[in-house]
Amino acid sequence: MGSAVTFDPSMALLGGDVPEGAMELAIAMADAADAIAARHFRHAFDIEHKADESPVTIADKETESAMRSLIAGRFPDHGILGEEHGDEQLDARHVWVIDPIDGTASFAIGAPVFGSLIALLEDGKPILGVVNCPAMNERWIGARGRPTTLNGAPVRTRTCPDLSAAWHCTTTPAMFERDGEAEAAARLRSRVRRAVWGMDCYAYGLIANGTLDIVCESNLQPYDYMALVPVVEGAGGKITNWQGDPLSLSSGPTVLACGDPGLHDAALALLTG
Repeated sequence: MGSAVTFDPSMALLGGDVPEGAMELAIAMADAADAIAARHFRHAFDIEHKADESPVTIADKETESAMRSLIAGRFPDHGILGEEHGDEQLDARHVWVIDPIDGTASFAIGAPVFGSLIALLEDGKPILGVVNCPAMNERWIGARGRPTTLNGAPVRTRTCPDLSAAWHCTTTPAMFERDGEAEAAARLRSRVRRAVWGMDCYAYGLIANGTLDIVCESNLQPYDYMALVPVVEGAGGKITNWQGDPLSLSSGPTVLACGDPGLHDAALALLTG
């Protein structure tokens, strides 16, 4: 693990149009995730498997518990939806959606492309998102009313209006499980310049950075994607489900993210055609 990045809450770009104290809490949650990851990453630990055969480790459980404790201490009236410990108060105006380790399989084998995802929803819409990748020493923060930043510096998606010039990523082909999904995803991949695999949440940070153009995925849960929305959109990109609808707690398992909004329209047409 690299040395920790220092995040100064007084930075001019830090705030955004979010509830007072929310940004500072999100950063504290990400810092807690960093500390727990540092204790366990590339060390011996047991790997459990859930009913759906997805892996879970002590780091997943400890990280989510630490995040929930921080939320309860600062905003006890806020709701929480987490991957490992369920949900509470989802009818609250503000709901935190957390994935303690996105990319647990990568974490388990010692690969550095995993991250913690932290989102704050207001009236069901994501207004704050953190993609925190401790082994890479990289942290993207997106929030309503401010540009997306990577380690405190603004980032921007790149222009790529033509699919034939686009670089495309999907974590694994095994995620296209529903009828027609594999064929739809293959149509899109056949039109891009280059398709790569892997990276989980890290790929969405690369879209925000302007070095990757498309991420197309399915079989996701809200804790897998809610934090990605402010990060991608705050950098100039577009992210929806495969029907072109905004991502929400009920938008379904599909996600299409593009750095260039015009490219998103062309990609969506292939997925739905």
